[in-house]
Amino acid sequence: MEKNSFWSRAVSGIAIGLGICVAGLSMSHALFEARSSQRSVTVKGLAEREVGADLVVWPLTFEVMSNDLNDLQAQVEAKRQTIRQYLGAAGFVEEEISQAAPRIRDTQSEVVYGQAAPPKFRYIAQATLTLRTNKVPVVKAAIEKAGDLIGKGIVLVGENYGRTTEFLFTGLNDIKPAMIEEATKNARKAAEQFAKDSGSRVGKIRSASQGLFTITDRDTNSPDRKNVRVVTTVEYYLSD
Repeated sequence: MEKNSFWSRAVSGIAIGLGICVAGLSMSHALFEARSSQRSVTVKGLAEREVGADLVVWPLTFEVMSNDLNDLQAQVEAKRQTIRQYLGAAGFVEEEISQAAPRIRDTQSEVVYGQAAPPKFRYIAQATLTLRTNKVPVVKAAIEKAGDLIGKGIVLVGENYGRTTEFLFTGLNDIKPAMIEEATKNARKAAEQFAKDSGSRVGKIRSASQGLFTITDRDTNSPDRKNVRVVTTVEYYLSD
């Protein structure tokens, strides 16, 4: 009876010991896998593309002066008509041209300290016609010949008031997918180079984030040419 009890306890002890060994090996393997899964590398991928502007907003601003409001309004309308005729001859249609109400200053209501004499003209009106079109090359040609308006008595003053011509690119959604794909591929190349240098292999993507798309002028003298840029940040798993 005692012999059977001894062997029973021995077998139980061996079973418990084997169980502890198996559990230890399992935990060791699990810890190894957990640590392996934590090995990763974070890289950035860049994609750039040069595109042409597909929309132009050209504000044509001028000023007229008078001591009579009726005369002031007549001058504004006459110059507006002259600019419309110029734009029409350049190849634009009425639907591409809009106008805003003129801004009128009454110089007599403005207090200027130290002024020896009152201004020559009481009223000064600033008026703007805005051309909005996708005919980029035509606009460039019209801007180059805008000096012809001087011969018609119109001096454009928009640049002096911060109203510059805007060349815009509106087709970002059309090129986004291809640029994101390119940026991701470049990130993968960077990760593979890092893995090669460290004796590892690149695994699946652990996390990824897309940066903001930026659109800037290629240079100050070519506002109609744009640089589109995006940077993606990707984290990859690494394995031996």
